[in-house]
Parts: sequence; C-alpha cells; structure tokens
Amino acid sequence: MIKVLLNGCLGAMGLVISDLIQNVTDMQIVAGIDRRCKEADFKPRYEYKVYESPFDVEEEADVCIDFSSASAVEGILKYCSDKKLPLVLCTTGLSEDQLLHVKEISASVAILRSANMSIGVNLLLKLVAQATKALENKNFDIEIVEKHHNRKLDAPSGTALALADAANDASDIAFEYNFSRADRRAKRPVNEIGISAVRGGSIVGEHDVIFAGEDEVITLSHNAYSRGIFAKGAVEAARFLYDKPAGMYSMFDVL
Repeated sequence: MIKVLLNGCLGAMGLVISDLIQNVTDMQIVAGIDRRCKEADFKPRYEYKVYESPFDVEEEADVCIDFSSASAVEGILKYCSDKKLPLVLCTTGLSEDQLLHVKEISASVAILRSANMSIGVNLLLKLVAQATKALENKNFDIEIVEKHHNRKLDAPSGTALALADAANDASDIAFEYNFSRADRRAKRPVNEIGISAVRGGSIVGEHDVIFAGEDEVITLSHNAYSRGIFAKGAVEAARFLYDKPAGMYSMFDVL
C-alpha cells in the first residue's frame, strides 16, 4: 500500500484526488495539509486527518502529492527535503526563484514536476515540438490561446508556457513570448510566440497551439472536460515516483 500525503487537500483538485484514491486498492491518503482546516466552517469529508502545516503532520508517508498554491509551496518543499519524501509537484505559477529551489532540492529528493498532469497534454507537448521542427523556415507563425475558469489565479497558465517552451526548445529560432500587443503598433516579428489567456465561467482547461501559415492554419488542441484527468495523472505520477531515487522527473517519464 502506497501511503500518500496530500498538500492542498481541501482545494478543488485535492477533493477530486481524495475521491479517486478512495477507489484504488494500492494507495491510501494517510494525511492532508490545508490552511483552510482552521476555518470555522471546516467539516472533515474524509477519514484522514487534515493539518494546517506540513510540520504538524504525525503520519509517515511514502510520497507527497502537492496541488496547492505558489504561496504554499515553500513549506512542502522544505518538509519533503527534510524527510527525503518523494514529491509530485502539480502547483503552477511558481517564480523563477521557486523553480530554482525545486531543482536544488531534487539533488536529494525525487521530484516529479509537470505544468499539467494530463496524459493528453503531455502528448500535446511532444506533438508541438514535432510540428515546430517540421514547419520551421516555412513561414508559420505560432500563437497559443488558453482558456480557464474565472477562479484560476495565474495567467497565462503553466501549460501554455510549457507549450511555448516545447516549441522554443525544438526550434533553432530563439522565440520571445508576447502576452499583450495592446501597447504596440508594429508588424509581428518572426521570432515571437503570442500567448493569450481567457478567464470565464467554469472552463476546466482548453489549449490551442496555432501554426498560422500563408493560406492555411494548423491547430493542435487539447480540451479538458473534468478535473478527473489531472487527478488520474497525479495518481499515476505518485505510483511511479514513490520508490524512485533522487532526481527531477516529468510526466514524460510516466508515459
């Protein structure tokens, strides 16, 4: 039985993961972490105990799944570093300093980090790289449009940035990312990837990578219809990571 510590257990994704793990036979959540457990209207929904801080946790775990927020990441990074506890890091919107800290900790702890836990999105990342290489020097411009619900805090999404990075890494052109053209009246430069963010309603997650050429457009898309796909990916990642040696891993290793 794989024992899981769930950081951000009271958030939308934490609840989906809790429901999912209840129905698997080889995994159990032994404790959760979420600041909201101290709110007056908090009522436990699951059998596991919920702590305000990782440093209050009494239970022993084999792996930690983090679906929290950028502001809560530092605590779980220190806890996993101290405990040498493998960490599936699903939180997006991390700063450059935080990403550097993650890389440093991975020298002594197994960390799997992905901008998106969906298997389909990770396949899309590979397809974007292949398309970029195939269309290079053929006058195709790259634009990315991402859409999410109106409660998402970061923009653009971590997945949109990962898609741009996938194109950038596959190309001989050093692309620059443009997040707004409102303050510029100029022709679109060749070495630019435009990234647009839409926030509205209950959109779970949609990403379009547009390759716009002369008289033709190729669009690679992924649409998420429920948060379940991210939960399934996180659980698969935890199952993969819990007995791995220290190092940095990604969903490509899980596929």
